[in-house]
Amino acid sequence: MTVDHHRAPVLEALEDHHREGRIGFTPPGHKQARGADPAVREVLGDAVFLGDVLATGGLDDRLTRGRVLQEAQELMADAVHADHTFFSTCGSSLSVKAAMLSVAGPHEKLLIGRDAHKSVVAGLILSGIEPVWVEPRWDAGRKIAHPPSAVDFDRAFEAHPDARGALVTSPTPYGAAAPLRAIAEVCHRRARPLIVDEAWGAHLPFHPDLPSWAMDAGADICVTSIHKMGSGLEQGSVFHLKGDLVPPALLGMRADLLGTTSPSALIFAGLDGWRRQMALGGKELMGAALELAGEVRAAIGRIDGMHVDDRDDFCGPELADDFDPLPCVIDLDGLGITGYQAADWLREHRGIDAHLADHRRIGAQITHGDDRETTGELLSALRDLSRAAGSLPKAPRVDVPEPGELRMEQAMLPRDAFFGPAEEVPLSRAAGRISAEMITPYPPGIPAVLPGERLTAPVLRYLRTGLEAGMYLPDPSDPGLETVRVVDERAG
Repeated sequence: MTVDHHRAPVLEALEDHHREGRIGFTPPGHKQARGADPAVREVLGDAVFLGDVLATGGLDDRLTRGRVLQEAQELMADAVHADHTFFSTCGSSLSVKAAMLSVAGPHEKLLIGRDAHKSVVAGLILSGIEPVWVEPRWDAGRKIAHPPSAVDFDRAFEAHPDARGALVTSPTPYGAAAPLRAIAEVCHRRARPLIVDEAWGAHLPFHPDLPSWAMDAGADICVTSIHKMGSGLEQGSVFHLKGDLVPPALLGMRADLLGTTSPSALIFAGLDGWRRQMALGGKELMGAALELAGEVRAAIGRIDGMHVDDRDDFCGPELADDFDPLPCVIDLDGLGITGYQAADWLREHRGIDAHLADHRRIGAQITHGDDRETTGELLSALRDLSRAAGSLPKAPRVDVPEPGELRMEQAMLPRDAFFGPAEEVPLSRAAGRISAEMITPYPPGIPAVLPGERLTAPVLRYLRTGLEAGMYLPDPSDPGLETVRVVDERAG
């Protein structure tokens, strides 16, 4: 089959829809902007509403005979060397759950790196899958976790030969990458599939100087957020399949179980257009982004008190195996301020929104959408921050546990703890109890506490001091963390 990457089937179908002047007596009720509130139209513009049509019975006919979505997915698969691609308008939070459910079922085991995103934990809660946690590699000096090694996964399989497969997050939101080829080999030696949560890696297939792309590294399923490092709209995600360990019909069925029956044509169009953009000019776009990021990183390194984490910081024995420089992670330890303080100052005083913010770092993500004008504003703001840091209040101490203190016992299945009888107890009395909720510093969204884990004083102290220092915790039942939701063991 001849593949023409100049085509964009979803965008072409939208163009046809407008040119033919179709009138829909269907949802959406705004009827191509005519019924939308004028104030909303003024802010959003009519193009948003004009692109908001039904996917079936609008973008395509009622029987999808135009194969609009199917052709767009086939083009995406070809662009990234996958056998099959599925579009999602519910973000990678849905995509990774579909991937998990296609590999393991209730009470079956799945090996998972403990640095997984909260959406993975939500998948465990919904499915009843039993996690076998594989520990990340921990940099005790920088207080940061990197993906587990292939040896770690091999040992986990030796201890749990009945595990149905493995899931690893790579790259991390900090840009650290796992040894995907070696982990895939560990899985395939046992005829088990590897899922890669590559939400932060949409750009990886399109330049040789970036870390290896999961499909090229031998992964079976790869989940990618096009909106993170690509040009898609928020919630635009794809998941790819390669090989024969997971039947494509099964993966599609699991995705259908979770996905919306009212997908957004706007998000589909963003996915389709991004694929065309990258297939035709991705290497040039990514090359320019890498060059720009190199200039920015060097300039930040010359600012007093700032250090840009680089390959030498993140990669090496017992650390990460590869490194993506585009997240541009800035260590502020030399300024004596937290990432929370820095992010707040940049937004308030310079109108700059940082991505990551933790107890000592911020992330300034560079993409192909940046240029010297945007990065010039960033550099100017960072220089101002360096000068202002001495006048900021003394940084509140965040009591980050040592590696051995971070790990808590998984005393119950996440599903059983989350849905079982529970009670609220004061934080001071929560140590030793089994958590019935997730508690997640966000971003990056990696839970510090999972349902079913037996709480310990060091982790609770980390969350309390983090909250007081400016950490964002979106998911505990008590946002102030005065109380914690725990399993009511008397009810058993």
